[in-house]
Amino acid sequence: MKVLVVGNGGREHALCWKLAQSPRADIVYCAPGNAGTARETGLPIQNVDIAATDTARLVEFAKANEIGLTVVGPEAPLVAGLVDALQDAGLKVFGPSKVAAELEGSKVFCKELLRHGDIPTGDFHTFRTAEEAVLFLNERESQTLVVKADGLAAGKGVVVCDNRDEALDAVQRIAGDKEFGAAGNRILIEERLHGQEVSILAITDGKSIVALPAAQDHKAAYDGDKGPNTGGMGAYSPAPIVDDALLRRVEEEILIPTVHHMKRKRRPFRGVLYAGLMLTKQGPKVLEYNVRFGDPECQPVLMRLKSDLLDVLEATADGRLDEAPPMEWDPRPSVCVVMASEGYPGNYEKGHVISGLEEAAKVPNVKVFHAGTASIDGDVVNVGGRVLGVTALGETIPAAKLAAYTAVKAIRWRGAWCRKDIADKAVWEEKVKVKDERTRFGLKE
Repeated sequence: MKVLVVGNGGREHALCWKLAQSPRADIVYCAPGNAGTARETGLPIQNVDIAATDTARLVEFAKANEIGLTVVGPEAPLVAGLVDALQDAGLKVFGPSKVAAELEGSKVFCKELLRHGDIPTGDFHTFRTAEEAVLFLNERESQTLVVKADGLAAGKGVVVCDNRDEALDAVQRIAGDKEFGAAGNRILIEERLHGQEVSILAITDGKSIVALPAAQDHKAAYDGDKGPNTGGMGAYSPAPIVDDALLRRVEEEILIPTVHHMKRKRRPFRGVLYAGLMLTKQGPKVLEYNVRFGDPECQPVLMRLKSDLLDVLEATADGRLDEAPPMEWDPRPSVCVVMASEGYPGNYEKGHVISGLEEAAKVPNVKVFHAGTASIDGDVVNVGGRVLGVTALGETIPAAKLAAYTAVKAIRWRGAWCRKDIADKAVWEEKVKVKDERTRFGLKE
């Protein structure tokens, strides 16, 4: 089978890497890919110079090359309707339709669906103008809130506010100054939920659901969860705080009702349903949904996958996920550390040569997934904010963390930086006993 992966980030590099390991994959094309997918050795991966948002050319390429399965990585082409265009051309594709992808494309739609489906989430209010939101805030006592842009903002359209002044500033940035463009045409002001945040990804064909091992992302830019929100500075899997009982609870109270409610709204969901959850004292609540593999959660999750990913994704696209064998996982945990360009998530310089990649690749049980990289005159250079996802397996989470940071230290480019505390939450959870932590968050069985 010929496979096409759409996208150019760390998630897409990980998808190509895992799909190309299937004995059924003759070749895996990546459009447009990055320097990492271009330099894979020993695997049948090839870049194609077509942008992830160029729907017409992607459909034309898939038809001309008899692509057996297309896997759409990023949210933007999903929200734009790439899956619909490929299906209309008679092609097999893994991912949700345009109307189903609105679950991520519009935070207002998502929150209203959760409310109507009686799915646990925080209280919220929606506004179309900055003036309406300012009036709402000034009529309330100062409190901690979260202000969100309705549309896609590359993971950066969410501002966690400690008081009214910070909320007013966030409203001005999102809805007044349009810092995130049209994504701020509507805004949400939500209650701020407290607890531990976890990510649970589930593969579904609209009828069956297979939940993957839980992961924990690190959204804030700096150590100790400080600073502005980013697309994600690192992740680890599995998350010790999520045991089998909690995972079943999430499936029963959140994932299954969401899939059923989408079907009732004539937006059947097929693909990856990514639930960003807060484990509160009242139990797990939905912060947001994504409609694709997370980035960087995809990297540590796929590092642990032993099953043939191509078989699973094809069965999902065919609507026969219930026929696929149970997914098998490496029992060892995995940690991914994101290396970023200086200035990210704000403005940053591009074009700096990256060194040490070969040395990092020699660290046992490590895989360096490329994200914002390109090949120029034989050199690998940074072209994005999040540049690399250094991912490692280990017998324990501390061992995986040590391996990942050992590889990170080998890599250099001007302005390179990363958080130093990725996976520390998991180490702390293990030390204080997960059982005690679960009790503190009201998650008794």
